[in-house]
Amino acid sequence: MDQLEIFKALSNKTRLEILQWLKAPEQHFEQQDHDDFEGQGVCVGQIQAKAGLTQSTVSEYLTILQRAGLLQQTRVGQWTYYKRNEEAFEALGKLIQTDI
Repeated sequence: MDQLEIFKALSNKTRLEILQWLKAPEQHFEQQDHDDFEGQGVCVGQIQAKAGLTQSTVSEYLTILQRAGLLQQTRVGQWTYYKRNEEAFEALGKLIQTDI
């Protein structure tokens, strides 16, 4: 767990919002026939539409969050899905409680 990468990733309002949306995707995104929030996660297109930012900006944000270990990515055909890496959030909570 690279602490610096994690805290850099968390230092942006939109990236924090994305993590909050992905914590409860059923509350923030429309369920579609091919979407499996629990298994696959949320399609990049849905995240981009909710964020109201360009596709390239949202892709950059998702890459930063993934590099920090906070998101997991799944590709299905031409679609890319993201979901939170809950194990990383547990480890982050422990880190904050014990080391910071």
